[in-house]
Amino acid sequence: MHRIWLVLGALTGLAAVGLAAWAAHGTPAGFEGVQRRAVDSALMVQGWHAAALLVAGLMVERGRRLANLAGLAFALGTVAFCGAVWWGAMGGASVGPVAPTGGMLLMAGWALLALGALKR
Repeated sequence: MHRIWLVLGALTGLAAVGLAAWAAHGTPAGFEGVQRRAVDSALMVQGWHAAALLVAGLMVERGRRLANLAGLAFALGTVAFCGAVWWGAMGGASVGPVAPTGGMLLMAGWALLALGALKR
């Protein structure tokens, strides 16, 4: 099971770098202000949680089962939070509580990672 978090972490990081390049060089004219700050925030969160997925995978490999739940929370939270932020920044309609729910999942992932590190 640990490999799924390692693969998802690597792919999430790959996507973050590609999206960052697009945001820096390929965005349409007038893509500034609130939109740009939202995209920068989503990219930062995505990058950090790509690394968190890698850590979860390594912890699972070492027998820390709670890290599986952390990986799941990181994966779902990253898609929900970053996806909702990107959607809004690109002019999509509000998706309601998706971004805050994603943020809560990300926080839960960190808590589960910490608990997994404490358990033997």
